[in-house]
Amino acid sequence: MTRQSNINIEVHLDENKVPQDIKWNASDSTADMAQSARAMMLAFWDAADKSALRIDLWTKDMMVDEMADFYYQTLMGMADTFIRATQDQALANEMKEFAKSFYKKFRDSQIQKNK
Repeated sequence: MTRQSNINIEVHLDENKVPQDIKWNASDSTADMAQSARAMMLAFWDAADKSALRIDLWTKDMMVDEMADFYYQTLMGMADTFIRATQDQALANEMKEFAKSFYKKFRDSQIQKNK
């Protein structure tokens, strides 16, 4: 017997259709209520077109440093997923090195801006 699990995403928009709030919940989650988020990235693989279909949203409250943290953690997570999916440790390590370099460059640019 197969099971079904649902993930629901609710995006509240302002009058200019800019996301104000993102809420999500999952049927298999232990959380009782919808969780709030300031940003999301969602990607689907279309095997017929051999292309990624993506939805990237962030609220107007998302700070630049939060976005850098979000990208860093997402890149690191993608590297971990790549290892599990392909067993290619070398390429996953390269992805992680890029993520670390990206994050360091962001932090260095913030220091320069604040001088």
